Amino acid sequence: MSKICVIFGAGEYYDGDPVVPDGAYVVAADGGLDHTRQLGIVPDVIVGDFDSLEGRLPHDGTRTIALPPLKDDPDMLSALKVGWAAGCREFRVYGGLGGRIDHSISCMQLMALLSHHGASGYLYGDGLIVTAITDGSLFFRAHPVPEDGRMVSVFSHSDVSLGVNEPGLKYELKDGTLTNTVVQGVSNEFRDHVDATISVNQGTLIVTFPIEVALPKVDRLHAFDGDIGELDTAVSKLLVR
Repeated sequence: MSKICVIFGAGEYYDGDPVVPDGAYVVAADGGLDHTRQLGIVPDVIVGDFDSLEGRLPHDGTRTIALPPLKDDPDMLSALKVGWAAGCREFRVYGGLGGRIDHSISCMQLMALLSHHGASGYLYGDGLIVTAITDGSLFFRAHPVPEDGRMVSVFSHSDVSLGVNEPGLKYELKDGTLTNTVVQGVSNEFRDHVDATISVNQGTLIVTFPIEVALPKVDRLHAFDGDIGELDTAVSKLLVR
């Protein structure tokens, strides 16, 4: 079982307190430090340029990685890299959705980045969780489903995703092909007390599912190599001077 990293970002927080499993590695990303302070959680590492931090700057003695404001990597990617370097391969991100839509989109892309390298990422949002899977499957154990249902949606992050299967869902896609310009997997539903799987043979899927559903069991079709890159603490070289 991979080591879990819990990241606190500066985005929106919703009903229910974030859960930090025993032994998890905790990273506060910039304004996420405000939230860890409110929750009484002490992060292992604080990283960011602190442009979204409303409270006081981290005090001496806290492990802090200060980044320049004019950088290439967003604070959330830097936080993921810190967790990756600590040996984590499962990432649970609070405050990565809501607020600025561009930040939400970037965090979804980062979930795809993790999946491309054999790791799992989960963005906790307003009643839902967003994740990604590359060349593999997400298995959801049977659970009670309310009468009004709760949506589970599947999107192709890749240009084309081949061999998409959704057994156990209300609409059971079989050996389907999804693209990133055709919306076919939105607004599906789990079935009451029925196991369900979302899988893709080749490609990357973005998947959203209800927050009350247990995190899925992840299986991958092959080994993945590489990593998400080293932490970049330099000022961007792309700046127009």
